[in-house]
Amino acid sequence: MNFETLFHANFSLLDDAVTDWATLVRNLGELKKDAETDLHQAADKANWAGMNQQVSKEFIGKTAGEFADAHTQASTIHRILVDALGELKGYHRQLTTAVENGRKKSLSVFPSGDAFMVTSSIPPQTAAASEPDRTADVTALRDEIQGILDKATESDNSAGTVLKALADQSKLGFSDARYKDRDSAAKAIADAEAAAKILRKNPHDVTNTELTSLNSMLAKYKTDPLFSEKFATDVGPKRLLGFYAGIADPYQSGYDPARGEQAKQLQKNLGITLGRATLSDSDRMASWKKEMIALGQNQLGIDDASNPTGFGVMSNLMRFGDYEDQFLNDYGDKLLAYDKKVNGEGVNLWVNNVNQADLNYWGYKNDRGRDPMTGFLQALGHNPGAATEFFEQPDGAGSTVDKDSEVNEHLRYLTKERVWVPDITLDGDDGQVAGRTSLGHALKAATTGYPYDATAEAVRTGGERRTAATAAVMEQVAYLYGSADGPKMLHDQPEMAASLGQMAGAYIDDIDYNLSGLGDHARDAGDFPAAYGGTRANFGNQGAINFLSVLGQNETSHGIVTSMQHVYTASLLDAHPPTSATSYDRGVDALSMEAEARGILDHARVQQAAADYGAATEDANKSLGRSADWGKVIAGTVVGVGVAALPVPGSTAAGVAIAPIAADFGGEAVNTFIGHAIDKAVDGAEAKPDEQVQLTSQQFYSKGVDTLGESYENYFSKFQEAGGRADSQQVSQNLKTIYEATGSSEDDFRGRAPYKD
Repeated sequence: MNFETLFHANFSLLDDAVTDWATLVRNLGELKKDAETDLHQAADKANWAGMNQQVSKEFIGKTAGEFADAHTQASTIHRILVDALGELKGYHRQLTTAVENGRKKSLSVFPSGDAFMVTSSIPPQTAAASEPDRTADVTALRDEIQGILDKATESDNSAGTVLKALADQSKLGFSDARYKDRDSAAKAIADAEAAAKILRKNPHDVTNTELTSLNSMLAKYKTDPLFSEKFATDVGPKRLLGFYAGIADPYQSGYDPARGEQAKQLQKNLGITLGRATLSDSDRMASWKKEMIALGQNQLGIDDASNPTGFGVMSNLMRFGDYEDQFLNDYGDKLLAYDKKVNGEGVNLWVNNVNQADLNYWGYKNDRGRDPMTGFLQALGHNPGAATEFFEQPDGAGSTVDKDSEVNEHLRYLTKERVWVPDITLDGDDGQVAGRTSLGHALKAATTGYPYDATAEAVRTGGERRTAATAAVMEQVAYLYGSADGPKMLHDQPEMAASLGQMAGAYIDDIDYNLSGLGDHARDAGDFPAAYGGTRANFGNQGAINFLSVLGQNETSHGIVTSMQHVYTASLLDAHPPTSATSYDRGVDALSMEAEARGILDHARVQQAAADYGAATEDANKSLGRSADWGKVIAGTVVGVGVAALPVPGSTAAGVAIAPIAADFGGEAVNTFIGHAIDKAVDGAEAKPDEQVQLTSQQFYSKGVDTLGESYENYFSKFQEAGGRADSQQVSQNLKTIYEATGSSEDDFRGRAPYKD
């Protein structure tokens, strides 16, 4: 900012700009409101079908979001312009005042190129001999004016920097970056530069105090768009990876616990910050992402952490954060392509005695972080959009997935071909494979639309998030684990059981629909309505049976699916009280379908317990006893719009199970079931820890029938006429027959045989 520009400044154009932006903000605010209420909410309530559900509804949601982002960006720009205009007008007044005060002291100010000159306006030849030296006054005025110009320049440059950074965030559409004023945005950029400066140091020279300061800044700005982009691009991919490896390496000389705690927080804070940075569309960030991926298979050329590869470090950082979908998919494509070249039965490239790059501080005992696939899959687990895309169904698949060629290449490799090895410490669980747990997390996110560790409150307020794309992933999962190889796959991959159970439970409405009717015919969509825009996962009748029968073999997945089936059935009973002939029929069909699904699950559980321990043995009976207590896991269920969140075992590490419900909110049947579950949980808490419930297969089936009986009584208890009709039609006996007919009397016909070594 030079003297002449500021002194003769005409702010009319900037005034007009501020006024125009204020008008734009108001108009966009109205458009944002209309887009949300008239477009988005209306679209969510509409009964979409076919391509309209898959394309139009999603497009409308994204469009409404763009209006919201446009309003946010316009508001931020308006506030920055107001700040800049106010400051520049202030500096203009200060400058004109300074010049006028100088004139009163007979000092003149003249422009001189881009600079200025201050002189005395009293000619030397006319000055009295006694006139004091004017040098001090000239210098003082010159310094005052220069100070004003410096501050005006800083204000102008700062506004320009912030506005350009905001514009660079999104080349197409609008950024959701929100700042209350120009100074807060400028400070975010300045603090990013300060944080980046620490990372440009040798990590061994960085003190714990500096690490604490770095973590504080990263934690403060971890979701700030301008900070994250500036920080990431200033540091650069290779230096960033080398810095973290140098800080986190637990085997370096002089390592101490305090530094280890700082390294743990650095892993999380860096991961979240980098994730936010990848959402930027700036040219610098685009280059950053390409360079990071290119570094993947190459070693970093450092002395720390066994000289790790780029994949080895970045995969541990991306365990945390919300990353751009395309970046994660591009990264994953390169990682899997390289992994296929080096993974095999021999010495594992990642997990071996030479590689001591223990770069993961979270769940360290069972996951040292040496296998980069684990961290990458955890990233997908936190980024459902990217996960759904990564495991998308290949083009050309039929209406039902029934052959390997219709399975996503990544999914087939990770579930059937890759050699997984434990990455545990001496104190870890022997045989535990963290990577397969992470694979389950990624698939749960891909099929439900939620991060795998989403909270019950997030699900309650978020509602249904399944789409045709998530259902297409679920079809592939059901095909793989319901195939002839399914029992062995689940037996060899016990870490997958909880996630598979939750995935099946999330689609229990579609599974029930596929089970209904005669084979693949005579289904009634009114019994099990499509819950997400007129579409549903198509497993086929036998495919649904096979998938349930495999999940029933495992104690964990059996309990989860059974619980979610019961919640869904209760919601159907809520939605169809037996007050009319149609509702009565729907209620009876719901009870019948639970009897069939439960029969498949319980039959598989009994047969697998016998295969594992021997029929009627004490261990088999204990296993059945544990499986009979599935209802206890329902205590604490939260019901939202169209979904229920169940805190299943392991929920601390794996979020909640998300079950569909047939009504907007749970009614009496759902709440009664939850209440019974709470009572059972309390009873269980009072039991001695060493007391093991033991049930024979006969007793196990009897408890299953009893549970169906409770549902039957609760449904008809307040409706005597309907109850009498049910009695005359022997509905209760039919339910028992359906349940038991899918038990041991149909061993050869109801799904996959139990796994046997």
